[in-house]
Amino acid sequence: MPETTPTGAAPIRLPIRPLTKAAFSPFGTVIEADPATMRLINSGATERYHALAEAEAVGEGTHVIINIFRGSPRAFPYAVTMMERHPLGSQSFSPIDNRPWLVVVAEDENGRAGMPQVFFASGRQGVNYRRNVWHHPLMTVGAVSDFLVVDRSDPGGNLEEFFYDTPFIIEAPGASA
Repeated sequence: MPETTPTGAAPIRLPIRPLTKAAFSPFGTVIEADPATMRLINSGATERYHALAEAEAVGEGTHVIINIFRGSPRAFPYAVTMMERHPLGSQSFSPIDNRPWLVVVAEDENGRAGMPQVFFASGRQGVNYRRNVWHHPLMTVGAVSDFLVVDRSDPGGNLEEFFYDTPFIIEAPGASA
């Protein structure tokens, strides 16, 4: 990993924090089995963890779809050079393979992605990014991993990208989580 960027600036190292509901709340919702939302259904044979997140979709001809995304693992240290957001709909990611992964988000700073924040998610935690939240594309760790993804579909576009002048570096997961 180069110690300076093409602009001569040193890359900025990002800490990895545990994914918690409180820490992630400015960006969306953590999706995990929450005993406070549990209801027994099907004559007591099934635990339903109810209304863990709400899908958002705006615009004419829009509908919510369910996908499977298969993510290849990233190599670390990893340089975060861009972020994306979806202004017209939320996007949720829930791991199917019970493998840990990283969630990278940033606050909006006048239409641009701010300083990234990195969260370590267990293989039993998903997230629902609110619409218009800056986030890095799917970042799996260690192995190819599948995710159930709920997002918006329509005939138009719903993607904005932002590229940083200076990269942000994520060391190997576990180094600061």
